[in-house]
Amino acid sequence: MSREWTSRARRPGTRWWREAEVVAVAFVLCLLGGLLHDDDTLAPPQTPTYLIAAVSSAMLLARHRLPVATMTATTVCGMLVAPLGLLPSPLVIAPALISAYSLAVRSELRVMVVILLPSAALLVAFTPFFETDFSWEDTSRLVTVAASPLIAAVLGRSAQHRRAYLTVVQERARRAEETRDSEARRKVAEERVRIARELHDLVAHQITLANAQASVAAHLFDTRPEQTRVSLEELVKTTRHALDDLRATVGLLRQPDDTSAPIDPAPGLSQVPALLSAFRRAGLEVWMHEDGTVRPLPPAVDLTAYRIIQEALTNVTKHAPTGSAQVRLTWHRDHLTITVTDDGKGPATPRRPPGYGLIGMHERATAVGGTLTAGARPQGGFLVSADLPLRSAEHTARTTEAAARSEDR
Repeated sequence: MSREWTSRARRPGTRWWREAEVVAVAFVLCLLGGLLHDDDTLAPPQTPTYLIAAVSSAMLLARHRLPVATMTATTVCGMLVAPLGLLPSPLVIAPALISAYSLAVRSELRVMVVILLPSAALLVAFTPFFETDFSWEDTSRLVTVAASPLIAAVLGRSAQHRRAYLTVVQERARRAEETRDSEARRKVAEERVRIARELHDLVAHQITLANAQASVAAHLFDTRPEQTRVSLEELVKTTRHALDDLRATVGLLRQPDDTSAPIDPAPGLSQVPALLSAFRRAGLEVWMHEDGTVRPLPPAVDLTAYRIIQEALTNVTKHAPTGSAQVRLTWHRDHLTITVTDDGKGPATPRRPPGYGLIGMHERATAVGGTLTAGARPQGGFLVSADLPLRSAEHTARTTEAAARSEDR
């Protein structure tokens, strides 16, 4: 409703009506001021009163575009009050007061001071020369007349400051709303990417294992029926685990107070041996080596390390023409290096379109403050190498912030 009212107020027709009202009010005030005569009696306004009221009020139409010129012109009209035999009062010089208000609203402080002080003095400068029996009462009246445009200017300046303040407040509110909306969109996008990454890592891994186990069962169906049975049992377990993991990941979309959401702990390096066993049962020969002193990892880094190993071995199973891979963990003082390689030998598999595995690994490593590189090896095969900090990026940021606060104290 407020925006609609503002748009209506800015229409040309509405603006002209408002200007006409201001001119009419100024004209009436001048005539009311002309009712008081020198002998302190009330009488109908004299002819000069109508002339000054008409001319000075009409000049108010230019106060928005030419505030200085309008103030000067209305001051000149106010100076003619005493020479024409009229009694100076704030009502007679009402157009000058309105001009002073407009000047204060639309001009700089320096211009306002330079124009208003001489105008206030000139409004009463000629009055003592045209009045007889000048008394202290007349002096107080002239002081009131001279102070009136200054008071109007103060009110105009206050209105200008209030408008500027409201403009700043509205701009801040608009920017805050835009920032809040963009932040909400960013968080939603990050959450969607995170859930998509989890779904990809879980489903791609389990489906790849299931496909490999089904291929083994099909290959041994005629020659080794017992081994086929074992492979089919592993296939059933794998698909069951895939359903459980999918249910757990979809549970992330539930409300926080939903008690049916999964509460199983996130996987980490402690579950890597079981992961390697699953790949071995699917037909991939994989070895793991560790160098350095093993230390506990933050949960985010621990999960990232597990997912990188899982995705790298899944890519070997899906894309690499090889039947073996090697995982190496190197523990340094401040970071952990994970290397997954394959020799690139073995029967070639059908070429598949690129997926989101490498993108997901890069995103996971970057999210915890680490780095990841992946590419073909000169001697053949593929290499995935990740450097993960022993402290997560979030923990490092909190530590740095706490240190900065302690320094400030």
